Amino acid sequence: MVDRCHAHCASAPPLRVPVVPPSDDGARLVARCVRGIEEILVDELGELGTVGAVGHREVHFTARPGPGVLALGTADDVFVIAAEARGIGRARTGVERLRAAVAAATCTASSGNGSAAAAHPRPHARRVGVGAGRARVQPVRPGGRGRPGARSRARGELPLAAGRRPAAAGGLTWRVTVGDDRATVALRVPARPLHRRAYKTASVPGTLHPPLAAAMLRVAGAGPGDVLLDPCCGAGTLPIEAAGAAARVIGSDADPAAVDAAAANGSGVAVTWYVADAGALPLGDGTVDRVVVNPPWARQVAPRGRLAADPDRLWWEVRRVLAPGGRIVALLPDPRPPAGLVVRRALPVSLFGAHPVITVLTPR
Repeated sequence: MVDRCHAHCASAPPLRVPVVPPSDDGARLVARCVRGIEEILVDELGELGTVGAVGHREVHFTARPGPGVLALGTADDVFVIAAEARGIGRARTGVERLRAAVAAATCTASSGNGSAAAAHPRPHARRVGVGAGRARVQPVRPGGRGRPGARSRARGELPLAAGRRPAAAGGLTWRVTVGDDRATVALRVPARPLHRRAYKTASVPGTLHPPLAAAMLRVAGAGPGDVLLDPCCGAGTLPIEAAGAAARVIGSDADPAAVDAAAANGSGVAVTWYVADAGALPLGDGTVDRVVVNPPWARQVAPRGRLAADPDRLWWEVRRVLAPGGRIVALLPDPRPPAGLVVRRALPVSLFGAHPVITVLTPR
C-alpha cells in the first residue's frame, strides 16, 4: 500500500501543495468546538501550546500531540493539519488543487512521515473516513464528479469513505475544510471525536453536550476548596465533568431514573448523588460555592416537583444555598436574569438548532 501510494505521488499532476511539517514547538493542529465557546477553548488551548487563528467553531494552535491534546474538555474534536492548498475556487483548477492536497496528505500518513503520521496512532490504516466543511465560500464537496474518494480509488491510494461517515475501526478520519481560497486537509488525532466521552453509557432526554458542560465549568471557575452543585443533573454530565476540580461535587435531580443514569455514568467518580426536588434542596443555607445548571426548559424535559408549579422556585433555592461570593452558571434559553439575580456574563451558543446562553449570575 505504501509503495502504491508513492507511485501515485510520483505520477500526480505537478501542483505544488505544501505538506505541513512539525515545528520545534510541535505540530499544527485545529480544534473544533460548539459555536460560541471559541474564547473558552482558546483559554484551554493556551495551557497546551501556542494559539493561532480563531475562526467559526475552530481554533488553530501549535502543540505536541499527546495526553494533553486528547484530554481537551471544551473541544468537540481535534485534527492535525497535514496539507494546505491555496487557489481553491469553483473553477476546475481549484478541484485539481484540492485533489493534490488530499493526495499529498494521504501519502504522508501512509508513509509514516510528517506531522500527521507523528500525531496519529494508526498511520498504516487501510481505510479512512472524510468530512467536509466550509467558511464563507462554496466548498468543493466530496461526492460527485472529481470527488477525492474517486481519485484515491483510481490511483491506488488509501480508499476514502467520502461524506460524513466514520472510518472503519482502526481507520483514519480526515477533515477537508475550504474557506476563502484555501483548502486545509487535516487528520483526526484521537480514535473517535473528543465529545464522545467514554463514561457516557446511559442517557436521558435533554442530556447536556459534554464539551458545553466543560465550557460552563471553566466559566464557573471552581477551585479545590469549593463545593459545586448541579440541582438538575440529568444523566450527570456536569458533575462528572466537574469531578476533581472542586473539593465536593453534588448532583441531584427530581427524576429517579435520571439519577440512576447519572450514577451509572459516574461509577467510580467522586460525586455525591441525590434524588431531590430542585425546589426543595436537602442542603443548608450558604453551603455551596458554585451552582452550575442546565435547568429544564419545558421542551425536551418538563419541570418536575415544585418546579412544575413554579419554575422560579429553582432560583429561590439556588440563592438560599449559595455561599457569600458564590457564582451561578446556567444554560438559559435567553440572557434575561431570573428574579433576584444579576447577569455578569452572557455567552450565546448554538447547538443542535437551539441557541441557549451560558449565563453567569450572582445575587443582587
